[in-house]
Amino acid sequence: MRFESPWLLSSLLVLAGAVGLWLAAERRRVRYAVRYPNLEVLATVLPRHSWLRLVPPALVALALGSLLVALARPHVARLVVRERATVVLVLDTSRSMQARDVAPTRLGAAQEAVRTFLERVPGRVRVGLVVFAGEAQVATPPTQDHELVRTAVDQIDTFLVFGGTAIGDALQRAVEVARRAVGEPPAGAQAAGAPRGETRALAQAGSCTAPSPASILFLSDGAQTRGLLQPLEGAALAREACIPVYTIALGTPEGVIERGPFGFFPPDQSGQLIPVPPDPDTLRAIANLTGGEFSEARDAETLSAAYAGLASRLGREPGESEVTFLLVALAAGLLVLAGVLSAAVSPRLP
Repeated sequence: MRFESPWLLSSLLVLAGAVGLWLAAERRRVRYAVRYPNLEVLATVLPRHSWLRLVPPALVALALGSLLVALARPHVARLVVRERATVVLVLDTSRSMQARDVAPTRLGAAQEAVRTFLERVPGRVRVGLVVFAGEAQVATPPTQDHELVRTAVDQIDTFLVFGGTAIGDALQRAVEVARRAVGEPPAGAQAAGAPRGETRALAQAGSCTAPSPASILFLSDGAQTRGLLQPLEGAALAREACIPVYTIALGTPEGVIERGPFGFFPPDQSGQLIPVPPDPDTLRAIANLTGGEFSEARDAETLSAAYAGLASRLGREPGESEVTFLLVALAAGLLVLAGVLSAAVSPRLP
């Protein structure tokens, strides 16, 4: 905790001295006996628990202490929403997301987790949605209208395009969306089309000089099967733009789907079910390369918890908030409580 005017805290010493004088006066008063001829009447006048009469003055003292601390303008360290904070959600909608090893399906669990994220992320954070399978599409550009994003999530069936998993291209599209949202020019064609080795060298060189107010939350359940850019090439673009990518691998090694009607997946030995295990190694490498974090979710509860945790952190940075109003509100509440208790425990003459 930090105080704008710490010297005002010395006023607490005056309050402490006043409390000490009051206690000394109380002790002095009880030294003298008072004769009272009718003890039965006296018993009705005095409270049964004499210590209760000390509670209202103690509450008043605490209230005054809260007000004196409030005068010093206290600030507490906390995470605050960054200026131009933007989160781009990237969601895999390939056919493997229809696997039922995560109830009700991988895609259904992902949709519910995104709804949880939208409920908990601060309203000032702009949220966008990119969906991908064999190619990437922008479902909603980054906006503070989270209800619009929720509608796109609810209608995600309209974006379903089977035909592979293009992780690298999806990352490239998400980086373009994020940079445009925070007012940065998109990466040049030279960077986007650089040879694979050159792109990786650029990312490993650590060209990031300042953190971006944008971040990418990327969910997928499988390995790359299509696309122009490889996953680490897409991650290199995010690293170049100083955008961390938080990745989540969804699914279990036992996940399977039925063979598609148009032969999108070759049949296995049984000719019916196709294994679709997740690819955590690739997603972990993307997170490590971009300075993000990797999570693995094998059930809907873990997935929702991961999105909820990220909603409380993404788009924020360490900062301070003034809590003067909280101390003033506390003092007001203590004074009201002291008044109520004082009226309740004060002796009444019959």
